[in-house]
Amino acid sequence: MPSAPSFPRHSARTQGFTLGVPRNFTVTAGGESVLFLRSNSGTDRSNALWVWDAASGTERVLADPAKLLTDDSVSPEEQARRERSRERATGITGYATDRDGRCVAFTLSGRLFHTDLSTGEVRELPAEQPVADPRPDPRGRFIAYLCDRSLRVIGVDGEGDRALAEPESETVSWGAAEFIAAEEMDRHRGYWWSPEGTAVLAAHVDENPVQHWYLADPAEPAKQPTRLRYPAAGTSNAEVALAVLSLESGAVDVDWDRESFPYLATAHWSPHGPPLITVQSRDQRVQSVLAIDPASGRTREVHRDLDEHWVDIKPGSPAWHPDGRVVRIAPQDGAYRLFVGDDPWTPASLQVRSVLDIDEDVLVTTSGQDPAEIHVYRCTEGGAERISTEPGVHSASRAGNVLVLASAGLDRPHTSFRVSDRQRRLGEIGSYPETPAVVPNVELLRLGERDLRTALLLPHDHSADQGPLPVLLDPYGGPHAQRVLARRQGFLTSQWFADQGYAVVVTDGRGMAGRGPAWDRAISSDLASPPLQDQVDALQALGEQRGELDLSRVAIRGWSFGGYLAALAVLRRPDVFHAAIAGAPVVDWRLYDTFYTERYLGHPDSEPENYEASSLLSDAANLQRPLLLVHGTVDDNVFPAHSLRLSAALTAAGRPHTMLPLPGVSHMPTDETTSENLLLLQVEFLRRTLGAGS
Repeated sequence: MPSAPSFPRHSARTQGFTLGVPRNFTVTAGGESVLFLRSNSGTDRSNALWVWDAASGTERVLADPAKLLTDDSVSPEEQARRERSRERATGITGYATDRDGRCVAFTLSGRLFHTDLSTGEVRELPAEQPVADPRPDPRGRFIAYLCDRSLRVIGVDGEGDRALAEPESETVSWGAAEFIAAEEMDRHRGYWWSPEGTAVLAAHVDENPVQHWYLADPAEPAKQPTRLRYPAAGTSNAEVALAVLSLESGAVDVDWDRESFPYLATAHWSPHGPPLITVQSRDQRVQSVLAIDPASGRTREVHRDLDEHWVDIKPGSPAWHPDGRVVRIAPQDGAYRLFVGDDPWTPASLQVRSVLDIDEDVLVTTSGQDPAEIHVYRCTEGGAERISTEPGVHSASRAGNVLVLASAGLDRPHTSFRVSDRQRRLGEIGSYPETPAVVPNVELLRLGERDLRTALLLPHDHSADQGPLPVLLDPYGGPHAQRVLARRQGFLTSQWFADQGYAVVVTDGRGMAGRGPAWDRAISSDLASPPLQDQVDALQALGEQRGELDLSRVAIRGWSFGGYLAALAVLRRPDVFHAAIAGAPVVDWRLYDTFYTERYLGHPDSEPENYEASSLLSDAANLQRPLLLVHGTVDDNVFPAHSLRLSAALTAAGRPHTMLPLPGVSHMPTDETTSENLLLLQVEFLRRTLGAGS
């Protein structure tokens, strides 16, 4: 029999054990069916469209890419969209439905496909190509889609394909989310159907003000550099406007003060009210919620939020409640609370993270006293009822009375997907990921005076008589991307490092989600000191408690913000950290995008001291410890210039370091061989620099 693959190979082959897991759930309006995407196995990267039947509890394939097309190529525009959403799968990577969930649209290789759930027939429609982001109208008669910067519409019968809006210049696009919306606001859409399916609210994006950057892959000298529009901190953003495009009577421009509120953060159009948009000031300290009159384009403000630091964008809000009030998430009494109109529907003991569904009640995700757990709550004016009963991390999709609850925990290897109505469990949707050989040996702890949420992972075969272990910190450490969660999935790679002979420590410090507004804003104006100090404090507090840790041998690894934090650690605290692996690190925040960076550091012209204090370049001469820099050569999020400039500064200061370029790799490695060997190379670096490990 063939031997089992090593963990690095197994993890790379299964995309971190996510292949074969169902995703993108849509419950049909009557609750009879659930649509979802899933590949056929834990090593198959190609998603098919499936339907689960509530009456029989069985599944069937609605659309199989292997039977529809032999070619799965994507356009450069589609590849960029997938990069923004960190999409690594192939096949059907997204779909959209009408209001009832009966009419379904999706793309393959830039071609448009439609299926009717009642018949199961899948047809390719004769749309212009390449097609992107197709969306049926709520009544299931038309499908809008993007093509070559235009917004088009076609009948579900394949007739009447035409442009609703076409760009007036090469810098303009209709209906697509601009870079910072998709990368930083979690807004991946740029158009929204009216409830009647007679008009579309569409974004008009002009990138002309945005500076050009050039991205060349040094491994491919014959290829022309890619010319990109990148809005670096302090520079101009794309200009975003809106118009209501009628299928019959032309366009109406939406009027709001775009000079004061240039950011379009969210948009929402439901049967319960007029189109609702959220716009923000450039400094993100003022947010206005506007209702649009579709006939005239005039707007009126229905709510305004102010914050001395920044106003958060929370998924699923704001939106209309069926009674005409606005559903939103806002800080009050030290917590993010759910409001319907002016009334809070959740207590201050819960930190509301997102709105999942709005009916007479509102479905939300929250954390309570333990930010490592995320639960689903059903909220009414009378209070909040917890739906997820088991410890762990939960989310849900719902329509009417039927709910799909996704549940993960530390006590089980995989996420379950249970379907129920309000009276009983209806069944479970199949999930077929590979099972990792690694089982996290993890303790979740609270450390220090700030109760820093920390995970400690030790080798499975470690015993006290073997002596203390070298330590590897494995954080993300910045805002978003919470690592310390009560589920196995997030600790698999950390445990593999632990089993190489290390005590692995993962800490979520200030700025990380789940602990409230004040915790989030503790990093305002300083992305360096609080995150680094929290890693140091957690490590030292743990060292005082646990004899398994050898604090004379400490390394740190991380990617993206975690890579920044790793490099920061050895540059500023060589007394604590003895080696670092910095993957795709942000080095100079002036080279990162406007929306993210200016939220935390302000505008570089008015607050340059914040950028200087958070930059790594001025610390280059301080390097005393081994540093491995890793960066993809075609990273269009954290550009390779970051690592190259740090390497140049280190060389100018005469400081030895190691630079590992990843040819052809963008922000996150997806190639199986690269992903596997990158883990192995990191372990070899740790063994060489710390002189330890098994």
